[in-house]
Amino acid sequence: MKKNVLFISSSIGLGHAARDLAIAREIRKRNPEIEISWLAADPAIRIIEEEGENLLPECKLLTEESHLAEKVSNGFGLNVNTYLFRVLLEWRKSIAAINRIIREKKFDLIIADEAYELILAFLLYPGMKKKAPFVMIYDFFGFDTTTKNPFEKLGTYFWNFAWITGNRSPWVEDLSLFVGYPEDIADKSYGIFLPNARKHAEKHYKFLGNILPFNPEDYRNTAEVKRRLGYESGPLIVCAVGGTAIGVDLLNLCSRTYRNLKGKLPDLQMVLICGPRIDPKLITVTEGIEIKGYVPQLYEHFAACDLAIVQGGGTTTNELAALNKNFLYFPLEEHFEQKLVSDRLERMGVGVKMKFSDTDEVTLAKIVMEKMGKPVGDRKFNFDGAQKAAELILQL
Repeated sequence: MKKNVLFISSSIGLGHAARDLAIAREIRKRNPEIEISWLAADPAIRIIEEEGENLLPECKLLTEESHLAEKVSNGFGLNVNTYLFRVLLEWRKSIAAINRIIREKKFDLIIADEAYELILAFLLYPGMKKKAPFVMIYDFFGFDTTTKNPFEKLGTYFWNFAWITGNRSPWVEDLSLFVGYPEDIADKSYGIFLPNARKHAEKHYKFLGNILPFNPEDYRNTAEVKRRLGYESGPLIVCAVGGTAIGVDLLNLCSRTYRNLKGKLPDLQMVLICGPRIDPKLITVTEGIEIKGYVPQLYEHFAACDLAIVQGGGTTTNELAALNKNFLYFPLEEHFEQKLVSDRLERMGVGVKMKFSDTDEVTLAKIVMEKMGKPVGDRKFNFDGAQKAAELILQL
């Protein structure tokens, strides 16, 4: 019997959409009769559209969260708490659109990947929740402060209290999924009267482990992937900053660093991936560098590289770890979620953490030379999270 599913994908960057598509593929493998309709904004909408998925026309009514994140960013920094209070007012557009869709169309299941506005919609319109079971996907739990500002501390406590209280209300989420493991969550309380975060999550969440949209074993032959993508056989550095425009300064730093490296590595290739929201014209042009805009299946270029320089996003760094690549990563400053990603990478023993405000082209070139060509152990990680998610979701 045909079932209709509404899948709402977070539009901050591209990582959420990539894993959501992986989950959708696994759901369809197990039940080909399921029809999935999607809600997403730019830039996530691009990768979903490329897959030929059914995007609802109401996508154009959603809040453009990536645009707002870029507006409140400070150079290579993004204070998530500041962003949250700004986006809270903007979510009213998404809430109105979601309410209309659920009221007018019949869905047998609703899945949301960090679409927090949907939880607010359920709180504002309790009747919506009676329409269909609701699955929420997370990749972090709880907010943390990154400054000593007392208003930020108060705001952070407010968000954590609301989050934990919401998890205690079974009518809000029928299934809560976490992309990662219990140790990815802080083993502490986020404030007075609040429980231990990890223990609370273990009680209320199902842990999926990691999700990948590809099989790393298909990309172990670096030379062959290089040849197929049109690269020369010499050393290749891929620099990428994800789906927002916040990382433009990092790309410019990489461009300046290329001059320092070329004298030591004459056959060096460097490609800068601007992503969907950075105009390549904003990048400092250094002769010999290749500059690309948005690149579908970016993980293939990671598979071809000898070293990558990236932001500290969870999806990008997971892909590099799975491909057993050397990489340098720059967590966005004042961004507590990317600090959590950094903690996980340190536990895994992968990547080199860098601080953008302490790094110039000389420093970066030195680290690159130290890591270029350095052997990477054949690390084995489990990336079957999409399969686990599909099995749990289909039980609803």
